[in-house]
Parts: sequence; structure tokens; C-alpha cells
Amino acid sequence: MKTNLEIEQGFEKLPIGDVMATLGVDPDSINLHGKYIAKLPLSILRERAGHPDGKLVLVTAITPTRSGEGKTTVAIGLSDALTRLGEKAVLCIREPSLGPYFGMKGGATGGGCAQVTPAEDINLHFTGDMYGVSKANNLLASMIDNHLYFGNVLQIDSRRVTFKRVIDLNDRALRDIIIGLGGTSNGFPRRDGFDITPASEVMTILSLALDPADLHERLKRIIIGYSYQGEAVTCAQLKADAAMVILLRDTIQPNVVQTLEHTPVIIHGGAFANIAHGCNTLFATKMALKLADYTVTEAGFGSDLGAEKFFDIKCRVGGLKPNVAVIVATVRALKHHGDGSLEAGFTNLAKHIENVRCFGVPPVVAINRFADNTDDELRAIEHCCRAAGVPVAVCDAFNQGSAGAEELAREVMKVAGEGSSSLRFLYPLKLSIREKMETIATKMYGAAGVEYDRKALASIDQIEKLGFGNLPVCVAKTPASLSDTPGLKGVPKGFTVRVNEVRLSAGAGLIVMLCGSIVTMPGLPRVSAAELMQVDSDGQTTTLA
Repeated sequence: MKTNLEIEQGFEKLPIGDVMATLGVDPDSINLHGKYIAKLPLSILRERAGHPDGKLVLVTAITPTRSGEGKTTVAIGLSDALTRLGEKAVLCIREPSLGPYFGMKGGATGGGCAQVTPAEDINLHFTGDMYGVSKANNLLASMIDNHLYFGNVLQIDSRRVTFKRVIDLNDRALRDIIIGLGGTSNGFPRRDGFDITPASEVMTILSLALDPADLHERLKRIIIGYSYQGEAVTCAQLKADAAMVILLRDTIQPNVVQTLEHTPVIIHGGAFANIAHGCNTLFATKMALKLADYTVTEAGFGSDLGAEKFFDIKCRVGGLKPNVAVIVATVRALKHHGDGSLEAGFTNLAKHIENVRCFGVPPVVAINRFADNTDDELRAIEHCCRAAGVPVAVCDAFNQGSAGAEELAREVMKVAGEGSSSLRFLYPLKLSIREKMETIATKMYGAAGVEYDRKALASIDQIEKLGFGNLPVCVAKTPASLSDTPGLKGVPKGFTVRVNEVRLSAGAGLIVMLCGSIVTMPGLPRVSAAELMQVDSDGQTTTLA
């Protein structure tokens, strides 16, 4: 059996200018990064401001197993199938992070005959966006300590600095550290820590900014900590915002590549869904909507995480109106949640269908076929979906590419064409912070209620006193369960969600709730993907995890 790398190498890539020409974009107007990768200037979005938007399709999933259910593979196959059927389609996905790539999950460019190419470049350094976000973030962090060193005019309480440094790797040793050791010339010692870059507020700001001016204003509003008097201290007060915008000058331009079948793919923004909002940038999505008949986008993990945040946060901020939501399911995951029984595991899929319907968006179930699936198993899932009144299609894009996703594409086009979508949000912003959190926990997860750590309650009180209580809530929790406990499979009942920490992301415009055992700096597994990678004597990659 061929590896993903071998399959990709067997497909001919087109110059990226030729790919963009299929959407009516002048190849000379894009900024090339080699032959097959380019950045798209935001002028494209401005020039097409008067064009009507195409249809928007979200791809989400049921509660995934440890190895994932192939959501990206399905999204790629669906995009290719829409192109195959004569539609102009663009896929919008997030940028991969080096943390999962060298950790446990591996790359984020699909698999088999449904891949985004050039996969190795995309999964590694790509166009440097992750570095741009990291550098902008860490510039602000260094300016905080520099301000403390040179007199601390703003009277920042070093014990209450909340802004952390970031790095795009899994490194648990950096979660909680002491900096400034080595004497007076190295600054003042204080407790600090690192987050992984996709969990940073700067990444979320990049993802939710409406335009460059909005990006700048959001950076200004970042709260880096508090003064001795208890007042919030912002990025603008440290005068770091303009320099951060300069560092992000190229990063704000969406990146474009292609599928193996030459469908355009805009990859931009890398926020994780379990510890951030889990969506690609509004820059990318809005540009795709102006360029294509169908924009297929993805939100991380299941509907309880990525999809909820896509609807309640991204769509609310960007004014997006999704037409249909595809829920990816697999035999493996259903059996996992049913302790070996497909029928028992269907309750998990039914919950995700219910979740999507809560937002007024019609769902379509995509059964991502694996080699060991039997026809009887696939028919059983189809029967359950039809009994629930949900359109369903088997997707075999991994083996067949667009041909294997054509049935799914036809179902998506049919549902999108019916015009039955009418987006509604899960909660109004006027609710209190706790009411919003409890609405998400009870309606999306099926929780009996929410418990708060004493420190979390104090943070909520402070956020509301500062006047930020009207922001949406972004929950950080395990993706392995509808609950905040990874081991609870299926559709758990009677559990409570435990909020351990609450962070204000004033620049991003979010209140982040950290639940259960979730951390914002992952660690490597016992055997990491990095250990399994191989190169030949010329330094060329021969094996990827």
C-alpha cells in the first residue's frame, strides 16, 4: 500500500497561478512563494466587495477517536467533487502546527487521494505565518519585561502579568517557568510560562480580524496584566501595537495551494479548537466566498468544540451565513462510543446532529469509509441517519478522490439549494458570563451543570467589572468526549463541567474557559511522530509519521 507521500508524488501539480486563474484571479496579482504556493493580497477582497457571496459549507464531526476521523480528508474530497460536478469550489482550512505534526496527530493535509499539496511544505514552515504570529506575540512579551526593567512607569504588578510567550512546538517543560535569573542585568525574576502558538491571543486576533485596521485595534486592546492598583494594562499602553502590525504585514495575507485534483485551497490561521476557537481566518473565508460558488471550510474536532465556536464566534463576528454543515462519522468512532456496538454508538452521532440543528443549519452526514468497513455496517449507519431525517452519503475520497465524494457533494448541493438554513446563535451576548458558559455546557455537551474553581469565579467577577462581560465564551476542553473528561464515551449523562481557569482575551474579543485537565501547552507522547520520520542521504524525506 502506498504512503500518503508516495501518492502525492504521483500527482502532477499545476503552477499556482494557473490554479487561481480558474477563479478569475490574475496570476500576476498574487505573491508567489515558489511555484506551487502563493499569498493572496487583501486587495482581491476589496476589489470583489460588490460580488455576491457563494454558498458556505462547514465540515465538522462526531466526537473523534484518538487518531481522528478524517474530517480534513472528507473536506478535501468534497471540494474536489464539487469541482468535478462543474462548480467553482474553494477549500478553506487552518494551517498545521508543528506541535501535533511532530507529536501525536501528524500532518493536517488529508490523506490518500484527497490531499492538499505540497503537503510537506505546508506541514512544516509553509510561508512563515506561525513564525510571524510567534514573533509578534513574543515582541510584546519582551517589551513587558523591558518596561519592568526600566522603571515600570505603568506600575505593572509583575505577579499579575497574564500575557505569555509562545512557541509552535509541544514542550511541557515550558508551561510554568521562572524568567529573569542571573542578576540585575537580566531583569527581574518572575514566574512566567509558554503557550503553544495556535493557542495565543495573537493567533485568534489574526483569525477574527475583519481588515488590517481592525487587526491593529484588536492588538491595541490586548490586556497584558494588571497594575498594583488593579487596573488593566494594555498593549497600546506599552506602544507595542504598531511594531506587531509590521511583523504581521505578510502574515495577514491568506496562503493558497491546491488539492491533488487542482482545486484551490486557502490555508490561513491555525487556532486549535480544543484550546482556542478552531477556525481559519475571516480574511480567507470571506475571500473564498467572493471567488467561488462553494466555500468548504472546517472547524476542529466535533460539533461541541469547533462547530459551536464557528457559529457562535466566527459567524457572529464576521456576519457569515452557512448553508449546510457536514458531520463526519466513521464506523470506528461509532463502535468506540458504543463499546463495540454501532447502534449504541449512534447516540453520539445523534447528539452532534442535534447540536448542529440548534443553530438552524441543516446537517448532512458523511460516512468516511475505511478499508475494513463492511457494506452491512455502512448500511446500518445510513439507516439510522435516514430514520433521524438526515441526508447521508458514504465518502471514499481517500481511495477514489473526487469520484468517491460525488454522492456527498450532490447531497450538499441539494440541501444548500433548498435554502433552509437560518443561522441562530446559542446565546445572546447580553447574558452573564456564567449563563453563557452554562448554556454551552448543558445544550452542547448535555451536562447537568457547571462548577467553578474559586480562582475562576474571581476572574469572572473581575472581567465583568472591567466591562467585558458581553463577550462570547470560548471553551477549552478535551475533544475526546462530549464532557470535559476524556474517558466518558458516547453521550454521558449527569456530569458537571469543571471550569478551572478563566482568561480574558480582550483583543480577540473572547472569554476563554479552561475546563477539566486541558492545558494550553501540550506535551509530546511517549513515542512522538518525530521519532518515526526518516530522510535519505541527500536529506530528502522518505518517511513521515
